[in-house]
Amino acid sequence: MIWLSDTDINFPDLKHVTEEGILAFGGDLRPERLINAYKNGIFPWYSENEPIIWYCPNPRMVLFLDQLKVSKSMKAVLKKNNFNITFNQNFEEVISNCKTIDRNDGLGTWITDDMQKAYIQLHKQGVAKSVEVWKDEKLVGGLYGIDLGDVFCGESMFSKVSNTSKVAFIHLVEKLKTENYKLLDCQVYNDHLASLGAEEIPRDVFLSILKT
Repeated sequence: MIWLSDTDINFPDLKHVTEEGILAFGGDLRPERLINAYKNGIFPWYSENEPIIWYCPNPRMVLFLDQLKVSKSMKAVLKKNNFNITFNQNFEEVISNCKTIDRNDGLGTWITDDMQKAYIQLHKQGVAKSVEVWKDEKLVGGLYGIDLGDVFCGESMFSKVSNTSKVAFIHLVEKLKTENYKLLDCQVYNDHLASLGAEEIPRDVFLSILKT
């Protein structure tokens, strides 16, 4: 078990990662440490009243952008054009909804108060970004994540109206395609993301893509 220094933002060698994908504990959520973590394929994932736990899982769930799957039913939803989509217009409300919304799909990480504050700070620095889905001028869905410039690391999403997290995800992928991003990091497997075309790849492959 490796505990991080409060002063040194570097992480231990990945030879120390456990089978569960845990690399280290402790440290803090200062912007410099978080950015360094994501650039090296590492992310925090822990619950309130626990120490910060840093993960780098194997395999890694990713979406290669040209592998996006849009079902016939979702194409029909998109065609109706009932929603207004924006980017980075209300990050704080998006992360607040991701934190508090009732979930029965297992999609979201547990967002502690400290994590919420840290990612809002990253948003103010232009690193954390959001997608918002609006209906009748009300926020009904969205997602947020970390933008590394050519890889987008998805963190959490929410829906208040059926399919709106998928709508946000699909619009994000289309935007990333136009801007020549390599992939969307989805971190760990879940059925919802698999249905949209995400797949598991070896950690080493993911890290090599990240570092090129």
